[in-house]
Amino acid sequence: MSEELTIPQVVDDLTGKEDLSRTFKDIAAGISGGIAQVLVGQPFDITKVRLQTSTTQTSALKVVKSLVKNEGLKGFYKGTTTPLIGVGACVSCQFGVNEAMKRYFHRKNNYSSPTLKLKEYYACGVVSGCANGFLTAPIEHVRIRLQLQTSSLATAEYTGAVDCIKKLITSGKIMRGLTPTLLRTSHGFGIYFLTYESLLASEAKKGVKRVDIPSWRLCSYGALSGVNLWLMVYPFDVMKSVMQSDDLRKPVNGKNVAQVAKYIYSTRGIKGFFKGFAPTMLRSLPVNAATFTVFELAMRLMG
Repeated sequence: MSEELTIPQVVDDLTGKEDLSRTFKDIAAGISGGIAQVLVGQPFDITKVRLQTSTTQTSALKVVKSLVKNEGLKGFYKGTTTPLIGVGACVSCQFGVNEAMKRYFHRKNNYSSPTLKLKEYYACGVVSGCANGFLTAPIEHVRIRLQLQTSSLATAEYTGAVDCIKKLITSGKIMRGLTPTLLRTSHGFGIYFLTYESLLASEAKKGVKRVDIPSWRLCSYGALSGVNLWLMVYPFDVMKSVMQSDDLRKPVNGKNVAQVAKYIYSTRGIKGFFKGFAPTMLRSLPVNAATFTVFELAMRLMG
């Protein structure tokens, strides 16, 4: 695909001045998409995390059966409070920064074209992913710690999200896993937004306006964008999960990305970098379909 290919923007942003109202709408729509993302994806996510961090041979089906048997259906939404708040902030950040970057490139190009070049859209996604990573790392760290607890609250290490956050901050480990998170989100979101907008290009060529694209198409485009994201960065997610589930004081799996990668390869082989891949890919379909569709519909409602 030529990098000179131009593709339509997700949100109309061809104004010669900063539009504060537009920014607030981007953020509000992003929060709506983030909430939808958590509610749809949490059951898949807890299954993925337990697969990625398991030290014994297991499968998604075994994890699900064990979770339902020992923790009930509510177990699928363990640790949901933090991501429900946090992911809303993360998604609003990724969409908000992405739109701000597109406005930056339009100004840089003197508004010579209603669209940007392919490489510029990718760059917008990369910057969005970098900004998102600093929010995502601590939020996912807390979620993973809570998701891996299988004991009752009376004997659990963390009594809830607030208690977990306090203890991680006190230990100075709240940002553990930041490096693999940034590696995942930067390139991942570059591909993520690029894929979505490329699919919108096919609609534009047919003369279909963005606001007229039916919801089912938005769902399918969002789902495919999510699949492409995870295909590109999944091993980084495994390394992040392994780091964030390790002992806080004396990590046994490594203290940095290189050491953790070496540990995974030596103990699990190359397949270890793809543990939990199936539920992650299954999760990416409905989760990203919901995220983009809710974002787009929210933007349409706000005008």
